Amino acid sequence: MAGKADLVIVNGKVLTMDAARPRASAVALAGGVILAVGSTAEMRELAAPGAQVIDAAGGTVLPGFIDSHVHLFQGSAALEFMSMDGVETPQQAARTIRAYADANPDEPMILGTGTAYDLMGGRNPTRHDLDAILPDRPVALLSPDIHTLWVNTKALELSGLLHGGPVPEGSVIVMEPGGTASGELQETGAFGPVLKLSRTGGRDMLGYVTGAEPEPPATEEERAADRRLIAKGLAHAASHGITTMHNMDGNFYQLELLSDLDATGDLKCRMQVPFHLKNYDPLDRLEEAAEMRRLYSGDRVWSGRVKMFMDGVLDTHTALMTRPYPGTETVGEPVFEPDHFNAACIRADAMGLQISVHSIGDLATRRTLDGYQAACEANGVRDSRHRIEHIEVIHPNDLPRLRSLGAVASLQPRHSALGDYFPLIPQGTILHDDQYPYAFAWQRIRDTGTPVIFSTDWPVVPVDVMRNIQCAIAPMQPGAPWDARPQSLMDTLASYTSGNSWVEFNEGRKGQLAPGQMGDVVVMDRDLEACAPGAIHAARTMVTICAGQVTYSA
Repeated sequence: MAGKADLVIVNGKVLTMDAARPRASAVALAGGVILAVGSTAEMRELAAPGAQVIDAAGGTVLPGFIDSHVHLFQGSAALEFMSMDGVETPQQAARTIRAYADANPDEPMILGTGTAYDLMGGRNPTRHDLDAILPDRPVALLSPDIHTLWVNTKALELSGLLHGGPVPEGSVIVMEPGGTASGELQETGAFGPVLKLSRTGGRDMLGYVTGAEPEPPATEEERAADRRLIAKGLAHAASHGITTMHNMDGNFYQLELLSDLDATGDLKCRMQVPFHLKNYDPLDRLEEAAEMRRLYSGDRVWSGRVKMFMDGVLDTHTALMTRPYPGTETVGEPVFEPDHFNAACIRADAMGLQISVHSIGDLATRRTLDGYQAACEANGVRDSRHRIEHIEVIHPNDLPRLRSLGAVASLQPRHSALGDYFPLIPQGTILHDDQYPYAFAWQRIRDTGTPVIFSTDWPVVPVDVMRNIQCAIAPMQPGAPWDARPQSLMDTLASYTSGNSWVEFNEGRKGQLAPGQMGDVVVMDRDLEACAPGAIHAARTMVTICAGQVTYSA
């Protein structure tokens, strides 16, 4: 192998995530794959004349991070839309909206992202609140979880929703007593029409809202704009050490755009894109998922997975719970009824497709597990690696079912109220006291032997790997009734690397720094194992390498 490497990384603290050789100080790559790992002297010997040499200077070197749950197109668009991050009062909201509107006079709709619940002094915005800020142009504010949209009267009028309208199960147009919409639109079936008013024509969220293709089809000018936007998002993710992302919304349009970027050398991260099955879709639409898998099966752009939603979110009481929310009679809003969902699972599983399901509440997770059990009973047990996304609350009786049914827990540490992004949940509001120990219970889930994989759900939270890692290894400790259990650094890193390659059926091919595996590597600016758990967020990516090519350098 002497003189074969075209890129070597030396003087590092290499964590290979490979049990056969867990540690080294240098890595050599050739032709886009890992050639060898070993000592700095050994890897220098392997360098070809003119090979690129990266001095890690004592920083941790890892397999490239894999974010297993993102919305790439939405996240990319959010980099350019109005950010409401850090806006906490009505006065701040007014200043932010008016300033953005003044700076963007040609923006067809003022679309804000990351808008806090209870923004208006402890309550959510109404159309009247937003009218008072900007009455003459459409305004829409997305919640951080992308499950609620608050709009002004102009946006309701232009989208035809001022007097309500039909919505699919699980979506709600909140109405005022007089028969007009209040301005709060819950879930995609309610707010989809408003998004069409935005600069992107709603194409950035189409794979999330309907899973269908742009209609009318995107023009060449629109496709070029969308490619530019997605390329910006990919570069942003690469700057955080990410080399692969699993998208959680999808259509053929996104796959086409990503393939175009790959063809021009602008695809800085590998991307998996699912087929999104909605609750109003006939099950025959799953044939489109099979067609996606047939057409897109490469190492850089691929499909093979079906995404569904079982419920909404905790903040709006649309997450599906086993008992009513405190002080209410509601248990949430099911997106799929059990028989319908079970039939979808059986059909998708029989086709050899992987399934991932949004499940926030404890009843949602129970019903998701019921669907996976129905698939096993109908089709026989197979290595399906079906995923459950979020699991923010789980009933203790369902903890052992995760492992027994072979489910994968796809979790987002920074979504936890014990993280650093969202507020703690006050007692008596959303959870009963005995539910707190089973809320965001990532370590409890891991202790069952269930495979755990990590992600951000960007743009719900920023696609910042190290912030997410800190929330896993150093959660807040507010005391009872919470039961906060930190996770180890090595378990957490595995859930961002080797674990995420396993869930995409690429174990042995990526996710480890081992000879012959894909040349996806991240070099950090410090030794992560030497960082205090509560300060690890300060670590930054120094270099990102995907398929042997540097995609980011600080």
